[in-house]
Formats: sequence, structure tokens, C-alpha cells
Amino acid sequence: MDPLFIIEKFYTPGTKLYQILVGHSRIVTEKSLEIARNLTHLNPDLEFIKKAAMLHDIGIYLTRSESIGCSGEAPYICHGYLGRMLLDEHGLHPAYGLVCERHTGAGITKNNIMSSNLPLPQRDMVPISLEEKIICAADKYHSKNPKHADKTISTIQIIEKLGNINKNHAKRFSIWAEEFNL
Repeated sequence: MDPLFIIEKFYTPGTKLYQILVGHSRIVTEKSLEIARNLTHLNPDLEFIKKAAMLHDIGIYLTRSESIGCSGEAPYICHGYLGRMLLDEHGLHPAYGLVCERHTGAGITKNNIMSSNLPLPQRDMVPISLEEKIICAADKYHSKNPKHADKTISTIQIIEKLGNINKNHAKRFSIWAEEFNL
């Protein structure tokens, strides 16, 4: 399975949004592999990580985010579960769609969704597998926003940013940061 072939079913090569998505996805893939290579004792699936990290944000075009050129109808927070739907509809192994759905923030719990009245399906969307956790963590180190695309975000900044959203997100990421030696 070639992730770019799948991406190109939904994004036109050469467009701003394609370049943002593929550029960000390549950076997240490299960061994910860097993390995974330091966890050989846990036996992460590097081939899966290479493909899933490239596809983790495939649903962004269905959402609204002017800063990155998305003009879809759904709120941006929906891009994960919408990406899962796209990949499931195209017959990919369900593990790829779960990476999409579970990478937002440091994962979103059903309780988060209900208590904050988020426009998401009411189910837990928190990384479970090692590979999901690695990709979710790696994603936090780089912004898709072109204004910030050349900057790497520090672990401390990520924890602070997640803490502003939800203390449990920050706690979950902090545990990964310690486990993964980030």
C-alpha cells in the first residue's frame, strides 16, 4: 500500500493543501520512526508506522481551517474520525483508520466529548497501540500551519498547550514523553 497513492485520491498534487499535508506527514513520519527506533525493546511495527503516519491527517480537507487552506464543512476537530471513515471506506486495514481517529490532541475520551459537547461520535478516541501512541506523540512536535511549519515544538511547550485544552491530555502526553524518552 502506497500512502501517496491514497492521499492523491483526495488531494491534487501541487496544490497548497497537498503540499501542507504531505510535508507535515513526512515530518511526522520521520519523528515517529525516530521515536520507534529508540523503542526497539518494545518491537514497534516500523512498516506500519511509515504508512500510518503518512495517512494520519488525510481527513483535513473535509474540515474548516483557513490557516492551512481547508474549506470543508466540518469543524477541524473532526478530521481524525473523518479520516478514519475515508480509510475504512477504501478498504484499508482498520488499524490505519484508528490512527487517524485517535491522534487528535493526546486522544479524546468519550467523557471529553460529552462534557465539552464536541461534534464527534460519542466514543473513546484515545491511542491504545504502541504505534498509535508514537504517531500521536510525534504529531505534536510540528504544526501544519505554514506560519509555524519551520519550527519544532518542545516537549514542555506541547505539555503546556495540551494542559490548556485538558489536563488529562497533558498527563497522557507526559507519560508518553517519559516512556519514549522525548
